[in-house]
Amino acid sequence: MIINVGARTDIINYYSEWMFRRFEEGFVYSRNPLFPKNVSRYELSPDKVDAVLFCSKNYAPALPKLERVTARFPAYFYYTITANGKDVEPNVPDLDTSVDTLIALSRLVGRERVAWRYDPILISGKYSPEVHFATFDRLARRLAPHVDRCIFSFVELYAKLRNNLPDLCTLDGAMRTRMAEGLGRIAASHRLPIQTCADETDYSRYGIAQCGCATLDIIGRANGLNFRKMRHTGIRRGCKCIPSRDMGWYDSCPNLCKYCYANKSSASVEENVKKHDPAYPLLIGKIEEDDIVRDATQESYLACDNKQLSLFD
Repeated sequence: MIINVGARTDIINYYSEWMFRRFEEGFVYSRNPLFPKNVSRYELSPDKVDAVLFCSKNYAPALPKLERVTARFPAYFYYTITANGKDVEPNVPDLDTSVDTLIALSRLVGRERVAWRYDPILISGKYSPEVHFATFDRLARRLAPHVDRCIFSFVELYAKLRNNLPDLCTLDGAMRTRMAEGLGRIAASHRLPIQTCADETDYSRYGIAQCGCATLDIIGRANGLNFRKMRHTGIRRGCKCIPSRDMGWYDSCPNLCKYCYANKSSASVEENVKKHDPAYPLLIGKIEEDDIVRDATQESYLACDNKQLSLFD
C-alpha cells in the first residue's frame, strides 16, 4: 500500500508535528470523504506501507525531523512551486525561499526522489504566457540539478474558480499547445525531464512525456524497489497514477490558494483548524459515537516480500 501525505491538505506545512507523531505511534485514522462516518485505521509500519508520498508547497517545517520517516520508509516528494503570487497563493512562501527549501530537501533525501510540480498553470492579464515562460526559465535554471523531473498541468475552470479569479482566460487547445511548446523548449535547454499531469493530449513532439505523476515504476526506481506489474487506475479522469491512501482531510489547508479544489471556503478552513489536535490520530476532529472505525486492507504492491533488503542491500 502507498500512503499519501498531502493530497487533501498541506500536512507537511501546517500539521507536521501531527504527522511525525502518527509515524512514531504507528497508526492513523482517516475519514472517507464520500461517507464521513466511515473511518479507516491504517497501520504506519514498514511491513504495511510500501512507500510514502509527500506533497507540499513548503517543506521547511518538516526538514529537521524528516529523517525520522525516510530512515524507515521508501518515499517520494512532490514540491509545488508556481509563478503565482500572493494574490493567488496567499500563504505560500516567495519563489526564492521556496527554491532554497527545495534544494535543502533534495540534498537531504536525494534528487532522484524529488519532483517539482509547476501546476496549475493559469492564464490572466497578470499571468500571461510570457510571464510563465520567464518564471519557468528562472526556476528551471536553479531547480534542474536538484529534481528528478518537472510536472505541469493546466487549471480547470470550474465555477468556484471563476468566482475567485474572474479575470482568468479560457485555456483552449491553441493556448495549451503554445504553453506546452514553450515549457518543453525551456525544460530541454536545462536538461530537465518534463511531463504533464492528468492530461490526455499528446505533447511528445515538444519533449513532454505523458504518464502518471506517481507510478510504481517511478517510486520503485527512486527507492531501489521492485514492484509487481499492476494496472494504474488513477484517481480522476486522465490520471495514470497508482492509487494511494490519504492521511488528510479536505477544508483544512491554510495555504488558501484560490484555485484549490480541496477547500470550500476560508471560513471552513478556519473552523477545521480549530478542531485539530496534534496528539489525536485523526487530523481534524475526534471519533464520534456513531462513527464506524475499521482496520483498512493494506495490500503490498511489492514483488519481493523483503522490503528491507531492497532498501539497504
